[in-house]
Formats: sequence, C-alpha cells, structure tokens
Amino acid sequence: MTALILDTDPGVDDAMAIAMACAHPELDLLGLTTVFGNVPVEQATVNTLSLLEQFGHPEVPVIPGAAQPLVNDPLPFPEFVHGKDGLGNIALPAPSLQSRDMTAAEFIVETSRTLHGKVTLVAIGPLTNIAMALQLEPDLPSMVAGLVVMGGALDEPGNVSPVAEANFLADPHAADLVFERDWPATIVGLDVTHRVMLYESDLSVIAQRGGSYGSLLHSASGFYIDYYTSTGAARNQPEPGCAMHDATALVYLIKPQLFSTVKGPVRIAREGIAAGQLIMDRKGYTYLLPHWKNRTPTAVCTSVDADRAKQTFLDAVTR
Repeated sequence: MTALILDTDPGVDDAMAIAMACAHPELDLLGLTTVFGNVPVEQATVNTLSLLEQFGHPEVPVIPGAAQPLVNDPLPFPEFVHGKDGLGNIALPAPSLQSRDMTAAEFIVETSRTLHGKVTLVAIGPLTNIAMALQLEPDLPSMVAGLVVMGGALDEPGNVSPVAEANFLADPHAADLVFERDWPATIVGLDVTHRVMLYESDLSVIAQRGGSYGSLLHSASGFYIDYYTSTGAARNQPEPGCAMHDATALVYLIKPQLFSTVKGPVRIAREGIAAGQLIMDRKGYTYLLPHWKNRTPTAVCTSVDADRAKQTFLDAVTR
C-alpha cells in the first residue's frame, strides 16, 4: 500500500486522477491539497470536496493551498479547456464537506514528519504548494518516500507555448526551486502523457461499469474531448478522445515498469520566451556552468506502454 498526498487543481484530468487515487486498492490517499491552475484555488477546493462526496470518500481531508504563483502574476484560467467550473460545466451540487483549517504546505510538512519516509507526494498542478512546503521545512525531500510530478515536456513540444507545459508555466519559479533540491523525484510529462489517450469508447465503458466514478467522469470529459477535437490536439487518433495527463502520474506510482526514464539535473526556465521549459543536462555541464551547480539528477519519463497504462486506470475506476 502506497500512502500519498495528491496536490491538485481540478481540472477534468485531475478528476480522473482523484477517482483513481480513491479507487485503486494499492493507494492510501491521506489527503488532497489544492492549488490554483486550471481554476482559482477556491474553485479547485470546491471541486475537490464535491468529487470526494460524489465518489463516496468523505473521510479524505482537503486542504486549500496557494492562490497565485510565487513571483509572477497569475495566467488566465483555461476555461476553454476544462470549462468555467473546471469540470466540464457539469454543475455538481455544492459539497456538504468542509476543507481543513490549515494550509496545504503545513499539511504536507506535518504529514511527512509524522510518517517519516512513508509518504509519496504526487503533484498534478503547479508546484507552488510543494515549493512553499520546502520553505517551511527545508529537509522535506529527505522525509518523503518520493515525489511524482505531472509536468513539463522534455522532447515533446509544450502545450501552452512551443516549449512549456501548463503546470510548469503556471509557476516556473516554484518548479525550478523544487528541482534544485535532492528529491527521490520523477517527472511524468507530456512525453508520455500525450501517448495515453482516453477515447469516447473508453469513457462509455467507464460510464457503464464505473459506479460512482463512471457517470461523473463520462459527463465531465465531454467538454474536454470537444477541446481536443476542435483544436486538433487529438489529430490522427482513431476516435475522439483526450490525453490522460494527471492519472498517468498515478499509473507511474503503481506500475513504474511501464515507463522508461532518463536521469539528469534539470532546470525550469523561470522567465522570458522559454519560461516554463523543462531543460535537462544530459552531457554533464554541471561542473562548468554556475547555474547548473549542485543540481542532482531527476528521473524524467520518456516512453510508456500506453495500452497497459490506460488499462491500469480503467481497471481501477471500473472495479
């Protein structure tokens, strides 16, 4: 059983990841921390509470986090991708659950201290909460079992700029701060998440067999699939569908053998035309250039058995 804290900004693909975290028998979901990103943090918190209520897991605590980046002004929220409410405009009932009266950073640090070496952090939104937790507890990387991040694009083009993925561009300073530390960390970025596609036929199966998860995920995904179809983001696919970005990070946590990785020191470009770009030193320049010194290697996923990764998700949410 893997104990995890899921840091999230729901988001349709976040909803898929939350469903998987609730449903998979090998995952022990200790808490959900929320962050701005796909929606404002207030909406992310409401969405998370609503999803837990709809999925039948009211016992999982929800802790609100950062409302804006560490340094930059916030980017516009991508309503055209996830809908105004972040969940495909499906108008879930207001939750009866309440969030915890503490910050996401405090919860991450407190839980990691209490369960020293046993908690994996999975971040599927901007990395602001993780960076703020580091500011509270500089020894956090030595206190966790691992850090899995859905973000970045190493060789794949970006999805919000020619080089940047959305989570890293949303707070590039936070992302660069996180990866300057010596974590047991893995980045699950667009190089693999763009390969794991959920099609309308898959979502129909989820709707039919997925119980409390099924109809909600099917309904929320319609708006997201329309975005992929209208923009050509899913061109050359056999049927309409969407990338399974955030849930793919949880698949990595459960079945890392489905992925290939490369390792090297990484930087996230903080400013300018390449802001948000994930850059890896693959040739050992760390001893030459001052801005690469003291960066320890991070694993970045480069390929995936996409069919088995998707099936891992489907098996979880249709149990």
